[in-house]
Amino acid sequence: MSLPLAGKRIIEVGHMLMGPYCGMLLADMGAEVVKVEPPGGDIARTISPHRIGGHNAYFASLNRSKKSVVLDLGSESGQAELVALARTADGLVTNLRPGAIRKLGLTYDRLKHANPAIVCVALTGYGLQSPFAERPAYDYVIQALTGVMALTGDPDGPPTKTGYSAVDNSAGIMGAVGLLAKLVEGKGGQVDIAMYDVMLSQLNYLAGAWLNAGERAERYPHSAHPYIVPAQIFRTSDGWLTLFITHDDFWRRFCQEVGHPEWTTDPRLATMSARRENRTVALQFVADVVASNTTEHWVSRLAPLGIVAAGVESLEQALASEHTLSRAMVAGVPTDEGTIRVVGNPIKFSGARDEYRAPPALGEHNDVLLEHPK
Repeated sequence: MSLPLAGKRIIEVGHMLMGPYCGMLLADMGAEVVKVEPPGGDIARTISPHRIGGHNAYFASLNRSKKSVVLDLGSESGQAELVALARTADGLVTNLRPGAIRKLGLTYDRLKHANPAIVCVALTGYGLQSPFAERPAYDYVIQALTGVMALTGDPDGPPTKTGYSAVDNSAGIMGAVGLLAKLVEGKGGQVDIAMYDVMLSQLNYLAGAWLNAGERAERYPHSAHPYIVPAQIFRTSDGWLTLFITHDDFWRRFCQEVGHPEWTTDPRLATMSARRENRTVALQFVADVVASNTTEHWVSRLAPLGIVAAGVESLEQALASEHTLSRAMVAGVPTDEGTIRVVGNPIKFSGARDEYRAPPALGEHNDVLLEHPK
């Protein structure tokens, strides 16, 4: 069975992470993604110190299965080639600044005359229309401005960024969703996605608590949940345990298993609301028990009871795990210079098999995709 976006052509004018990740998701789902690069190429081609033959590891992790053409979009000939590509395209994705997007003709208003059905997705920091529109926007900055940093880390420590590029990746996903929504609608148009908006939307229930009840979001020790107790990481004798007890039935199972049935009738602990009101006492009781044995000991005892309990693993452990293997989430992309190992597509389609091709060389497809190859 072919992948669902087979036959769709998407132009990507992107660099680094957000736009290329959006484009790669679409390529993984079967679209022909034509990556338009400046003469010097996407800066991501040089950012990592790691290489597999001629392929930069950072670039390869975001640009598999695409085609590459080199265009100087600041020139008349480059603009003519862009319009020619747009005539045959279903969508365009870009993550340049708004001023550059408009200057280089990467909007629906500029391309609709060539192709009224094209969907143009602009991934920017603050949106195409905003008082901040032309300010530089990076993942770090958006985390700082939307409250994500202020919410992350230990209460006694400094504001902390997430351990990966949460904003860029999230906005890239939203870009793919927005583009697909317009393709389903069957009409061309502009999709305007701001990194800032994406992160505010992901703070949903925390924002709702402030907007509707004046409750200020705050950090809790050990990554604790603001409402559910116990739901955090606990120190074990050899590492850390993630424990997430979402309702009172699981709490009763936990108490019986760890040898403290009296906690199920203690008025400070018996219900979710009581544990929330007596957070400090409840967490200290649980912490003392969990610290008495190893992480694996607790996982092996609690998980079979349906209690959410897991060790805190490193990325290296996750990539090598049985679950990762069972989901085919690490794949090999063959190239003439060796196999590039990549994290696979998280979207699985019944009856279809993932197909990953090597990331393109700079301008590799100029001769076959441009009307006037140079």
